[in-house]
Amino acid sequence: MMISPLISARFDKSTGTLSFVNSQATEGADPCYINIDKTQHFILTANYNGGSISVFPLSDNGEIQPMSHRIDLNEGNNQPVSHAHTVVFSPDQTYVFATDLGKDQIIRFKVDLHDMNKMFLKKDGAITLLEKGSGPRHIDFHPTKNFVYCINELSGKVTVFQYNENRLTPIQYIASDTTTAGGKKGSADIHVSPDGKFLYTSNRLNNDGITIFSIDLNTGLLTSIGYQKTRIHPRNFIISPTGKYLLCANRDSNTVQIFSVDRQTETLNDTGKEIRLDKPVCLKWMVK
Repeated sequence: MMISPLISARFDKSTGTLSFVNSQATEGADPCYINIDKTQHFILTANYNGGSISVFPLSDNGEIQPMSHRIDLNEGNNQPVSHAHTVVFSPDQTYVFATDLGKDQIIRFKVDLHDMNKMFLKKDGAITLLEKGSGPRHIDFHPTKNFVYCINELSGKVTVFQYNENRLTPIQYIASDTTTAGGKKGSADIHVSPDGKFLYTSNRLNNDGITIFSIDLNTGLLTSIGYQKTRIHPRNFIISPTGKYLLCANRDSNTVQIFSVDRQTETLNDTGKEIRLDKPVCLKWMVK
């Protein structure tokens, strides 16, 4: 286990360089996900082996303030052990949903905002249980409909949820990683297309690539329509705001692969262009 710090750096657009601002201890082992609220006043981290969530106030100048509080997902029940993988705000920013890969569940927290310097997350008893052995990893909200999609790392499936009154109700499980010949499943990331008509998921370990699904806009249900092979060990990927490009971080190929998106079929076409860098695992699109 590694107790890693949360680091703030300032980006100079004119030179393309980063400069250190400050850091704070997460007080949780192996932080693996960071999220910032829409006001950009608070940072949340999911601490994987720590089985916890840390909350930090954020100053206007980008400086991370000391942690305001930490939530232990293992509290009161240590079997099986929690592994926090994602913390995501609801579209209205009134709730936070945390995936617990270790306990096959998604936990809902009420956002208690006292002022612009104090945010607290409070468990409200809403826990959504997934199929045993699922290993929920990342989730994405549909941009216009009341649907939520979760990629499960261990089962290699996508779970589709109806999202009503801030509650998640599972309505479909569908395979993302269809590997059948030996080895573990290894699904990683999930994103809905900007127009809300398609869903993409990444898979690694045995069948490196991206699964493409169409979304029924009336029911939210998925239909698998294609599979795009990638380089080795695709982790995170992003879709450009226009929906024209998909960039995939292939950790073990040391590349960010660039695909164009066919706007009629939503299939992916390898442009042959890529960005070379060591072990890429996470990508974010900065909108000016």
